[in-house]
Amino acid sequence: MAEERSSIIISVFSTTPGIGKTITAINLAAGLANEGYGVCLVDLDLQFGDVMNYLKISSNRTMAKAQRAFQGNQDAFHVKDFLVDYNYGSLSFAILPSPQYLYDAYQIDVLIVENIIKQLTYFDFVVLDLNSVFSSLNLAMLDLSTIINYLGVIDFLPALKNFKIGYDTLIRFEYEESKIRLIENRADSQKLIDGKDVERLLGEPFYHRLPNDFPSVSKSINQGRPLMFAAPDSRLTKSFFELTGKYTNRQENILPPIESSASSGFFSRYFGSLFG
Repeated sequence: MAEERSSIIISVFSTTPGIGKTITAINLAAGLANEGYGVCLVDLDLQFGDVMNYLKISSNRTMAKAQRAFQGNQDAFHVKDFLVDYNYGSLSFAILPSPQYLYDAYQIDVLIVENIIKQLTYFDFVVLDLNSVFSSLNLAMLDLSTIINYLGVIDFLPALKNFKIGYDTLIRFEYEESKIRLIENRADSQKLIDGKDVERLLGEPFYHRLPNDFPSVSKSINQGRPLMFAAPDSRLTKSFFELTGKYTNRQENILPPIESSASSGFFSRYFGSLFG
């Protein structure tokens, strides 16, 4: 039986696809693992998950196979049997991949995924790469999360509107503001909207800003390596190092209580009784 431990669950979420969620999730996982923590990266973009592609790993282990095993014999289920290790040099972290086939993505059961995630408690950090919708699965995962990294690229008015609607929705679903961290990606790219104006509109400052660095991201993807290996001297790599430090207390930072996050969200309040 796995040793019980309180994992810090960090979700990477956005209401807009294609703005760097997976790159952010991978480099958070790599940064945390590089500091000596046990880390599991879970790809919950079920239809179009790219974690394995980005890291150039192939495996038959997936969330879909984990679910079938759980359904077949819950007592004999061990989540470790479905994890894939990413290793580069001395760096190592685990991955729970998304389904390989579109059909399997539609068969995923929210409550089983919850149970599987809860079996990852022996890791120090669990990083969830979510897709860009307010689905029942995402709401359940946001409920479980200690930290919600709400990521956006605010480069023109429609993007700002989308970002604000998503943030307002998180607040309306009564997720604690203290666990929502606003992250601006490509923050220094050319744009018509100033970040300070965005903060005034949202009524909340950005927790962190990631610089625009397409060459380093491209090199990282082409090599199948986190930025710290593909582009160690880039501004983006250094920015991810700073972001990781906020979560490992290399810089002064207070995380919200882990135990408060599992039952306060929208999904658990409104749907929990249906499946209890």
